[in-house]
Amino acid sequence: MITLPEILVAQATQPPADGGPLSVIDWLGERPKPPSKRSRLPLKPAEAPVAKSALPPPVSVNELGQGSPRAIGLVPAKVTGLPQNIWSGSSAAQIAHQLDRLPELHLPAAHTLLFTLLLAEATAPEGDAKQGDALALARVRKLMDAGALDPALSLIEQAGVATSQDHFKLWMDISLLLGTEDRACELLQDKPYLSSDYGVRILCAVRSGDWENAALTLGAIQALQLLPPDDLALLDRFLNPDIYDGAAPLHTPRSISPLSFRLFEAIGEAKSTRNLPPAFAVSDLRDIAGWKAQLDAAERLTRIGALPDNRFLGIFTSREPAASGGVWDRVEALQRFDTALYSGSAEAVAKTLTEAWQAMTEAEVEISFAALYAERLRSVSLEGQSKMLRDHIVLLSPLYETVQNAPNASVEMAFLTSIARGEPPQAIPDMRPAGAIASAFTDPSPRSDWIDEARNGQLGSAILHTIGLLEDGARGDTFALRDALSTLRALGLEDTARRASLQILLLERE
Repeated sequence: MITLPEILVAQATQPPADGGPLSVIDWLGERPKPPSKRSRLPLKPAEAPVAKSALPPPVSVNELGQGSPRAIGLVPAKVTGLPQNIWSGSSAAQIAHQLDRLPELHLPAAHTLLFTLLLAEATAPEGDAKQGDALALARVRKLMDAGALDPALSLIEQAGVATSQDHFKLWMDISLLLGTEDRACELLQDKPYLSSDYGVRILCAVRSGDWENAALTLGAIQALQLLPPDDLALLDRFLNPDIYDGAAPLHTPRSISPLSFRLFEAIGEAKSTRNLPPAFAVSDLRDIAGWKAQLDAAERLTRIGALPDNRFLGIFTSREPAASGGVWDRVEALQRFDTALYSGSAEAVAKTLTEAWQAMTEAEVEISFAALYAERLRSVSLEGQSKMLRDHIVLLSPLYETVQNAPNASVEMAFLTSIARGEPPQAIPDMRPAGAIASAFTDPSPRSDWIDEARNGQLGSAILHTIGLLEDGARGDTFALRDALSTLRALGLEDTARRASLQILLLERE
């Protein structure tokens, strides 16, 4: 798991220049190189400042408690390319409403842009401190909904987990799913006013070894019926496992909270995450989960862009498949291709590439596969169908601009390489959304109202509008696709516009 110290250290480094662009989630997982010996030498102290004028220095005056807004975010502007004032002209309530109304995203480029926006270092909307607190909570909740728990944890800690009960509750929920709740419990022990959740109080009392206090609290809330019967029964079994030894399993509630999820796990009745929101799948990445559960969770989280590519590869190559069919066949196909690629044999690569690509297509994790292998695939001499597949894979990777258009290239390939370079295509192939995509590069029609928003300090809001429209376009609305791509380009998000176009053309999605 990515921890807060690792992210804070990573923020002080630039992404590696020789490895191609990184997604925001991958960038957060990069570890910096150790400092050189030269950097450890003592530096010559700076010369004392010398006055250049006899005039008194300027004095700024602010009301007590007021100051410049604090920038919240994990990825600096030099990495995201987004200015710090992307939210300045919006209200926190408006942004939270937009985040809630976003459709379920399936296009990888839309996921990437949303994560970039949520994690970008940015100042709060203009107004009092409550605006910044509300916006930070909205951003963290959206990250949590998308299954990006490690960045969500770091962002809420940066915002201040003791700022309010809402901040602490969100921190506790994320910590419970990551298995790091002991830190939250230690803080609650020092500042009990941060939570009025009786279940959390009981859990933390047990974690600290204060069983008597936990039992007293449970007895009080049972007598006063302060919690629903299902919650009381679950807490009772958590505190008194010996009494219920051999009893029938508890009824699974229709909706389950992170606390209930962990309590069920603690009493030996762990719940499957298959039908739970993506955030719960992160718990299956822990070492205590079986490899099959880790594989399923890795596919699910990679599909929505919430898992670093190298973490996905590490899970898929950590051991040999234990069975056949389903995910086991995908593991075998990926491992065979990985072995062939690093063997240096073009023939072995050609034999295993198609099967591996079909496996990744079945799991809908093609973008991660492309990011992992595109650079090495480019150096392999392939012919025929293998070469065409290789070129498609590179077009879906951060190296998409490097694909060359051969003199005898097909109309489809010429179109793809033109879009990859951001050039107006010379001819439109017989591909369903090609006409709408071509229009965005030949006769763009950006949404003027969203461009005006961006000019008025509401760039974040304009991007959220465009993400929703882009998703509609990816689902078949050609007018929405044309306008979304045109707007992305007008907003300066050229890379997203090109990658979204290539993904829509090349990925097999229903």
